[in-house]
Amino acid sequence: MNLRKAIDQYVAWRRAHGARFGTSAWTLHQFCKNFPEPTCCDAVTVKEVRRFLVGTGPLTRTRANKYGALAGFYRYAISRGYAAHSPLPPADEEPKEPPSAPSYIYSRDELQRLFAVIEITRRRASRLDADTFRTLLLILYGAGLRTTEALNLCMEDVDPTKAVLTVRDTKFFKSRLVPVSSQLAIALRAYAGRRADRPLPEGMASSFLANKDGTPVKKHNVDHAFRRLREAAGVTRKEDGRRGPCLHALRHTAAVHRLTSWYREGADVQRLLPVLSKYLGHAHLEDTCVYLSMTPELLNEASARFDRYVNGGEHA
Repeated sequence: MNLRKAIDQYVAWRRAHGARFGTSAWTLHQFCKNFPEPTCCDAVTVKEVRRFLVGTGPLTRTRANKYGALAGFYRYAISRGYAAHSPLPPADEEPKEPPSAPSYIYSRDELQRLFAVIEITRRRASRLDADTFRTLLLILYGAGLRTTEALNLCMEDVDPTKAVLTVRDTKFFKSRLVPVSSQLAIALRAYAGRRADRPLPEGMASSFLANKDGTPVKKHNVDHAFRRLREAAGVTRKEDGRRGPCLHALRHTAAVHRLTSWYREGADVQRLLPVLSKYLGHAHLEDTCVYLSMTPELLNEASARFDRYVNGGEHA
């Protein structure tokens, strides 16, 4: 069968079975561009696949993602009779993907500096105003939501009275209830009152975080606003092997600060880790551990806990 047609069918099949399949679909369509329109599935050679996998830059996790997308497609193509064999090189010959750099973790001083300059950076904004931008950042840090989860909240998903957010259709196609602190609930209640004065094109199903005209906030506008905010606050990348500061790092920071507080309070951290994992909407506890990259502050608290345990002061 024609490679392009087979890939289109595979993408449609995956989505019909509940997968968003955005990145993998894009990868497969990029792969298609290397071949003329009539190319059939079995005409692709191992050499051509290797060339696509290698790309033009240094080895990153992208190579493994490409391999996974192609492997899935060819399993499908072979099972449907569209291809007789897979042109992928053996998996054991693929180079090991490099370890991911740990996320940037904002210090409390950096967070204060970021919030202090929101008004300045959004003073001339025509759509995403300072009020909405501040509320978004409060949700990302205070509730540990993913950016898309926060932007997808509608009016009926936010209950400041019960201090609960309803997060629907998450990364793993599940919904969850996210309790928030009393301080965040107060901020959400205040914003909800002001939001009600803006257009509500879909009633209570309208976006909670909205532009001045009531339209939903777009992620690319938020990313641009956050870059300007970081520049104004002087929050830049450090030479410590971590990734650069970004919007998603607020979620990582929320997890690390929560763990640090638990150590400081003498809480049973091992018992509470699954609770944090569920709160963040992770499918597996291991996913949460990725967020909990060590910081000097966290190391100090963990070390202090161990010292108290060694000296008989408390259980580890």
